[in-house]
Amino acid sequence: MKEYLIALDAGTTSIRAMLYHIEEKRFVLTAQQEVEQSFPQSGWVEQDADEIYYKAAYVLNRCLTSVGAGKIAGIGLANQRETVVLWNRETGEPVSPAIVWQCRRTSDFCASVPNEMRTIIAEKTGLPVDAYFSASKIKWILDNVSAAKQLMAEGKLCAGTVDSYLIFKLTGNFVTDYTNASRTMLFNIHTLDWDGELLRYFGVPREILPDVKPCTAVMGYASLGGEKLPLAGVAGDQQAALFGQACYKEGDGKITYGTGLFLLFNTGGQCVSSGSGLITTIGYSIGKKITYALEGSAFNAGSCVQWLRDGLGLLSSSGESEQLALSVPDTGGVRFVPAFTGLGAPYWNSDARGLLSGLTRGTTKAHIVRAVLESIAFGARELADCMQKDSGICLREIKCDGGASANNFLMQFQADVLGITVNRPKERESTALGAALLCGIALDLFDEKEVAALRTSERIFTPAADRTLYEKWYREYLKAVGRALMN
Repeated sequence: MKEYLIALDAGTTSIRAMLYHIEEKRFVLTAQQEVEQSFPQSGWVEQDADEIYYKAAYVLNRCLTSVGAGKIAGIGLANQRETVVLWNRETGEPVSPAIVWQCRRTSDFCASVPNEMRTIIAEKTGLPVDAYFSASKIKWILDNVSAAKQLMAEGKLCAGTVDSYLIFKLTGNFVTDYTNASRTMLFNIHTLDWDGELLRYFGVPREILPDVKPCTAVMGYASLGGEKLPLAGVAGDQQAALFGQACYKEGDGKITYGTGLFLLFNTGGQCVSSGSGLITTIGYSIGKKITYALEGSAFNAGSCVQWLRDGLGLLSSSGESEQLALSVPDTGGVRFVPAFTGLGAPYWNSDARGLLSGLTRGTTKAHIVRAVLESIAFGARELADCMQKDSGICLREIKCDGGASANNFLMQFQADVLGITVNRPKERESTALGAALLCGIALDLFDEKEVAALRTSERIFTPAADRTLYEKWYREYLKAVGRALMN
């Protein structure tokens, strides 16, 4: 009797396997391991790809041993996006550390891309040219790691994002899905294939890249616990969260408050081009039916709260930020811009740096903590405004998830700043839920109508009737952003 699915959520700072009960439609067990990051130079961010795999295997086995592999129907996968791994096709050994999505080492190369090519890349991929995406990271490894050059010459090199690396290690198959491919700056989101012109420009041979399949394809079979378990239902973490939040209609939107902030906005079958610096991406695919999305991302959100705790020592725990923010009526004129690693959408400025302004002798740590939390909400407001302008579609409600969505002050302030309700689900693990549901659809355990009815709300945050003060504060925040851009 197949009673469970496993959702493997390979995030930036941790890897979790969550056991999902098929009949009860809920998670019943979580196994988690933290993943280390290293910062060998200013702006560089790396991870050990071996560690990613071994910790993924560990948490999978924790779930398997808890109920027995014979009761597992399959494994769904969600993963940190844009992070790249290059490895030996014969041995599975990485040729170098993984280059993480936050890494800025290729900023100079990206800045050198001529405007004509920038236009071509935007038209074909929906992406601006930025070190955030995978193409320049793959190019950097090919240019700088001798083992990669040697393996490429021998026809033994694989290059992919974290999903394709984990699928290869678990099943032996070299594949990825539409959502992850759409984040590489090498994939044409209209033709749904790697683009020859872009491959030539970045110097990436087609043969080192994985085959691309729909989110609901069976990617392969993992030999675990004496069973051959289908690995099916794969999506980048933010797209998995979009699906897990039941954002299935045009105009549905969600915000994930994780290390960064990610707002995705379902545009249905329309591949909407952004004039505001947003990303046009593949939201998810059921079979070959593609649902597109607009996305705006802020590189730093939850990482700012970690900075308050670990860097400045202003908090003993992240949860303390809510009480401190509520202990003062406002920020006392303090404004914070979370540009530790540059500014993402809509600016795409890698040179901008964090800014704390408006300090006086009356400033307390409560004012600073509140300013940091408010900056997260203001960043989301800026993205939402751009999305509605670009698409002509009204955003009626935001569904929220991620660690900081537990912060009631932040969620209420977000509703007040946006002027729309913020809807927090009972099941906060939207990314893992999206992976589980996509896996269930892939294995014909659920249908689309069934999964649409699964999401339930835990709390609705209603915006204040009078938004005059929030508009004033938002304008102050935008002025602070302008100063950060002048750095």
